[in-house]
Amino acid sequence: MTKTVLITGTSSGYGKATADYFLDRGWNVLATMRRPDPGVFAASDRLKILPLDVTDADSIAAALAAGVAQFGSIDVLVNNAGIGLASVVEATPDAIVREIFETNSFGVIATCRAIIPLMREQGHGVIVNLTSSATIGPMPLVAIYTASKSAIEGFTEALSYELHPFGITARLVEPGYAPTTSFTANGGPRMAGLIPPAYGAFAQACFAKMAHYPTDYCTEAEVAAATYAAATDPGRRLRYPAGADSAMLAGLRWSTSEEQYIGRMRAMFEPVPQG
Repeated sequence: MTKTVLITGTSSGYGKATADYFLDRGWNVLATMRRPDPGVFAASDRLKILPLDVTDADSIAAALAAGVAQFGSIDVLVNNAGIGLASVVEATPDAIVREIFETNSFGVIATCRAIIPLMREQGHGVIVNLTSSATIGPMPLVAIYTASKSAIEGFTEALSYELHPFGITARLVEPGYAPTTSFTANGGPRMAGLIPPAYGAFAQACFAKMAHYPTDYCTEAEVAAATYAAATDPGRRLRYPAGADSAMLAGLRWSTSEEQYIGRMRAMFEPVPQG
């Protein structure tokens, strides 16, 4: 029987690439986005485009119901929808902090909570939550974004133990840095004024270091492949770093001492203090 995956945030970037990856491998795909655009994908009998806003419980419920009506069941949920943000903590208003968490944290929890009863009743399912390499190796100027994604790291690990007795697997995909993705497109309008003049030299030095990244940038194809692996792996693996930098940070974080890890991170990402 053909399996079905529901993916959030498929209008562009990782979400679209992942939807295409599953379609190319014979899956039914429920491609969801806040504002459905049929022109994003080529037509297919195995594709259904649905509206879904992860911050709206009714929207989540309606998408799940429509997905089941279309294909009979949902075997895999991929939580890809998210908002990027580069900012200085002291300059980031409460409203923006809460908006980031509403999508990146609470939205993921809400979609999981909505689909778990369905998966528990059918006796199987896989939940794949996309976070970030920043949860492995936090970097300057993305503290709020990192906090929102780190919440999902702990949530997913705890959830994996909670759901295992019911035949449901929960996993993490940790994409690396990819400046050409929708990170800045989604977060751009919120970033204006969030790096004040006092941080100007520091921020410029940080961005210069990111422009000369120590590894290759992560690609959409790598994230799609890692997500598919997480959805289909029969084992109990939890984390799937995607991209050379994510793999590098994972090795650094888990295979060295705290002193070595912090020293390497400071050398890579922390500008020399001014004055």
